[in-house]
Amino acid sequence: MTDLATRWLGLDLRSPLVVGASPLTDDLDALKACVDAGAGAVVMHSLFEEQLVAEQMAAHRFIDSRINMDAEARSFFPESEVFEMGSGSYLKRLELLRKGLDVPVIASLNGISPGGWTQHARELEDAGADAIELNLYDLATDPADTAATLEQRQLDVVKTVVGQVSIPVSVKLSPFYSALPAFVAGVESAGARGLVLFNRFYQPDMDLDELALSRELVLSSSAELPLRLHAVALLFNRTGLEMAVSGGVHTGDDAAKAILSGATVVQVVSAILAEGPQAVGRISDAMSRRLTRMGYNVLTEARGALSLDNAPDSQTWERLNYARLLHGWK
Repeated sequence: MTDLATRWLGLDLRSPLVVGASPLTDDLDALKACVDAGAGAVVMHSLFEEQLVAEQMAAHRFIDSRINMDAEARSFFPESEVFEMGSGSYLKRLELLRKGLDVPVIASLNGISPGGWTQHARELEDAGADAIELNLYDLATDPADTAATLEQRQLDVVKTVVGQVSIPVSVKLSPFYSALPAFVAGVESAGARGLVLFNRFYQPDMDLDELALSRELVLSSSAELPLRLHAVALLFNRTGLEMAVSGGVHTGDDAAKAILSGATVVQVVSAILAEGPQAVGRISDAMSRRLTRMGYNVLTEARGALSLDNAPDSQTWERLNYARLLHGWK
């Protein structure tokens, strides 16, 4: 069987299968079962900076502001400091996972300001995170906010965080960059060690009966994988960053395709949520059997074998194949 050991962000992993950011962070037993089934690392769900700020402001409005309205209120209203409104619960969970799991634990940070990112990144490092995964998503709603200014703001964030922590930093991107290789070059120059491609967004839908917006969790399917494979295959050998595929991995063949495209690791979430921790073992076994049948003894031999530079029909990755595909659809 193919040896699945790999190295991601300077961390030795027994397997390229990584439990991606998800609600599973709150279930230590489920994560232990995933590790027992073959997971090589665990990514915690994101610490959202804006959520922490909102909690702090709400406590101030409903407690501290009332105290200032009535001198006697100070005698029976608690100070807001008695409530845990910062990242404390997240840091405690991180420490618990570090003690309970024998694989690397990667913290995830989703912030909105350079100052906030820096503060929380330091806290995650101090709490024992083996690495940090930054979620970059900055929705442009201001017509004056150009792609160049938005991307530079994101790169400034990456550079600030990398400069404040000593643990490796990976950056989780959306698929919505007009010139992905150029932006990735900027991420590498900012000091990041890895990329995670791509983030999945739970866009709101419309409830026409209630004339309201609705938001529901929709699990991924293997149909979402080709977008990731295409990006990884094009970036392989064009960046020094290690790449992770996230989204659309449900089978052993899905995972093998990600590795052959150039990924170092593969993040799995939806398959675990749908099937349970046993999904990790199923995907791991099937991926190993597939790569073994293809003649690969170790994972590094397979990595990038079907990337843009290495695939025998590499033009299929490019637009040249587009017209041919449309004309021959029947």
